Amino acid sequence: MNRQKGFTLIELLVVIAIIGILSSVVLASLNTARAKGADAAVKANLSNIRAQAEILYDTNGCYSNNSTCTGLAITGTACSAADSIFANANVTQQLNAAEAAGGGTAVCNSGASRVDWAIGTALKSTNVINTTSGTDFWCVDSAGASKALDTNIVAQTTCP
Repeated sequence: MNRQKGFTLIELLVVIAIIGILSSVVLASLNTARAKGADAAVKANLSNIRAQAEILYDTNGCYSNNSTCTGLAITGTACSAADSIFANANVTQQLNAAEAAGGGTAVCNSGASRVDWAIGTALKSTNVINTTSGTDFWCVDSAGASKALDTNIVAQTTCP
């Protein structure tokens, strides 16, 4: 009897199906890892902003890009307002990197006396706080808070 060596069509289809299932599991894990990596980038950049803000405070006596420690209160997405920490080149660079990593626009608030500030921006991951919250945000402020929020800050100069 003359037998041919090789695999049957059924055997090949089973192997292809197994490879497909395993690759889908790996890809799902990679997407989660990418989102967590982006969240880590947001958190690190905002943490670096807090360190830069403290350097400015030590230099100027307030959270300002220069020694002008008074001005209008800053709220919203005006994250490059003059005479504030948000006008500092290092802060702007970190803020842009955080926005790019999280995929959202940051909210930057500062009091008129420039002694308090808060920044909030979107995280890449969703439902970090609970399973129904949707987009979550990371907030840092001049009081030292650094935490996840269900909704972004509006006009607060501290993280709620």
